[in-house]
Amino acid sequence: MDETFALSPVARMHSDFPTKFGIPRQSGLVDELRSTVVFEPVYRSPEAVRGLEDFSHIWLIWRFSAAERETWSPTVRPPRLGGNIRIGVFASRSPFRPNGLGLSCVRLERVELHPKLGPVLHVAGADLMDGTPIFDIKPYIPYADSHPEASEGFTAAPRPLLAVEIPERWLALVPPERRDALKGVLSNDPRPSYQQDGGRVYGLPFAGLDVRFTVADGVLTVREIVLLER
Repeated sequence: MDETFALSPVARMHSDFPTKFGIPRQSGLVDELRSTVVFEPVYRSPEAVRGLEDFSHIWLIWRFSAAERETWSPTVRPPRLGGNIRIGVFASRSPFRPNGLGLSCVRLERVELHPKLGPVLHVAGADLMDGTPIFDIKPYIPYADSHPEASEGFTAAPRPLLAVEIPERWLALVPPERRDALKGVLSNDPRPSYQQDGGRVYGLPFAGLDVRFTVADGVLTVREIVLLER
């Protein structure tokens, strides 16, 4: 039977990432990141989130809206493996999937009842681009969702964190409440795994800023920060 299901967003993510470059590769890697989940008008009912405040973490089911393709491939090349080794798409978390769905576990800081937007979820550690459509929200249940004995496949070896150097003249342009988050994002090395050119200058759009940096010998150095036009 050929079945097609239509999904419509229940909410949208509001984060400091206007593009996908620099977004942490998994949720929870940079807990200092703060984002909000704003429901679509039809779902702005306080009753729909009653009891959610009792959970510390939630699952977000969303769409890779910045990586849409009309076709799919049975294999992908994960950046974690250098971009040269192919594995099955269902053995990866690649955004290039048949249905383009993502799954993230984030920390729920609070549920705000906004006078115009209805319930707004304030979350930490999200790995979603600003405007990402969210199709469902579910509570994280530790005894059911956590499996410490699980094997990790090709993801078992974590990438080492970079040392981050931000000269004071540039750090002063970053709002104080965003500085730890920015340092966390940079320390996780936003570059594609296959790019290791120490002389290349990269630009990371973050929180209304264009953060320009280089990486050499395990140290990421911010070379310039420019205010983006709003």
